[in-house]
Amino acid sequence: MRSATGTCKSTTPRKVGHEHHQTRTLARTDSQAAVLMMAVDWAGYGYAALVASGGVIGYVKAGSVPSLAAGLLFGGLAGFGAYQTSQDPQNIWVSLAASGTLTAIMGKRFYNSRKIIPAGLIAGASILMLAKLGAGMLQKPQQS
Repeated sequence: MRSATGTCKSTTPRKVGHEHHQTRTLARTDSQAAVLMMAVDWAGYGYAALVASGGVIGYVKAGSVPSLAAGLLFGGLAGFGAYQTSQDPQNIWVSLAASGTLTAIMGKRFYNSRKIIPAGLIAGASILMLAKLGAGMLQKPQQS
């Protein structure tokens, strides 16, 4: 078909060179949206920070190297567990091990000493983490 200006016009849409670029941009946007929609385990990261900072405070106040070592070890494990849970909500085993171990150890220390800080605080936070992880296990998996 010829237009009034003498150029040829087709009735079928023509592919323009930049359409592939738009498709790639949309795909990248979709993958970015998937990353943004991934649930971050903020409670797990907060718990990890609490445990690690407790170890540092124990070292600074009392010079306790075992507190520093245990706080950094279990805080690091809890942080790694929170990272794993953020990547895959079903992968709770490291978080479960760290919070379960701290519940037992610090719960026993709190029972024997009746001191809220640090044993009662960490035992309580660990129990809350266990409850959060247990509730997450009982939830029905989401369809994507």
